[in-house]
Amino acid sequence: MRIENELKLDYSDVLLKPKRSTLGSRKDVNLNRVFANFDWNGIPIMASNMDGVGTFEMAKSLSEFKMFTTLRKTYDTSQLVEFFSNKDNCQYAAMSIGITDYDYRKFLDVYSMCNYLQYVCIDVANGYSERFVEFVIKIKEIFKEGKIIAGNVVTGEMTEQLILSGVDVVKVGIGPGAVCTTRIQTGVGYPQLSAVIECADAAHGLGGLVIADGGCTCPGDVVKAFAGGADFVMLGGMLAGHDEGGGEIIEKHYVTNQIEYTSKDYHQSYELIREIKKFVEFYGMSSKKANDIHFGGLKEYRASEGREIIIEYRGSVKNTVNEILGGLRSACTYVGASKLKDLSKCATFIRTNNQYNKIFEK
Repeated sequence: MRIENELKLDYSDVLLKPKRSTLGSRKDVNLNRVFANFDWNGIPIMASNMDGVGTFEMAKSLSEFKMFTTLRKTYDTSQLVEFFSNKDNCQYAAMSIGITDYDYRKFLDVYSMCNYLQYVCIDVANGYSERFVEFVIKIKEIFKEGKIIAGNVVTGEMTEQLILSGVDVVKVGIGPGAVCTTRIQTGVGYPQLSAVIECADAAHGLGGLVIADGGCTCPGDVVKAFAGGADFVMLGGMLAGHDEGGGEIIEKHYVTNQIEYTSKDYHQSYELIREIKKFVEFYGMSSKKANDIHFGGLKEYRASEGREIIIEYRGSVKNTVNEILGGLRSACTYVGASKLKDLSKCATFIRTNNQYNKIFEK
């Protein structure tokens, strides 16, 4: 047993220090990135491969912004073949798989039938197993011209091993997600900002890239992830609850603290005001709910490592995307970065005990 005493930081532990800038307007900021080693050009924000987020509809909508989607693993072969047979769908979407024999066969089937498939995401909760690395190497031997996203890890040495094994982009994050309970169930994890900084440093030294996966609760957190060196930022909860994610809309009726008078007789004629709010179910992919839907329930040797919640229905994802991109542009003007690519070079983090004034929070 040993203890590491060096302080590790989360997004909530820091703010960015403003600096003098020559930028005249937010519209002058270029958010586009070109990654030649990933054969990709666009705004490097990704939708997570979760139910309610990583859908075909989400991929089509986000592609209009030149943003990326890792599709949920549970689409079957015929659905994936139909989607990836359209060349226009392939530049901004990745097929997602696990590391089972079934996943391997499904990948082979889709790859053999889709000439345009460019990206595959090999996704497991624990990226530290030898079996995972062996599977990555196995896929790379077949998918020679394609690009591999894989994870999740949180340390520099494992990031290096994955890149040396053929991974092009490493997913970074264990336990930071809004509907992930891994840290509660297992005690395992790593503060997300420090994980991103350390893994990005390791990856960039080998010509690889990293995705900051999880932990973002607002546009400011997305900014901090990029400032910490992330090449891509993957979002789950921030993109959940929209039309493109599917899922049943749940209506709940509330009685407010207000009253409405129905006549001038204020003492007798009034009624309580009621309102209807709409919600959408959202759950972690290691939750009991996800296991019940996709895998016939939790196995005896497993425990749920995900929450099941409802979040407010948000309408079209385009509104949320514009809010995130607006926050990114504004942040770049504050620190003097004319391009998103330069944000990490211009960033100075300051540690803080309090990020913002919460007096009017509900």
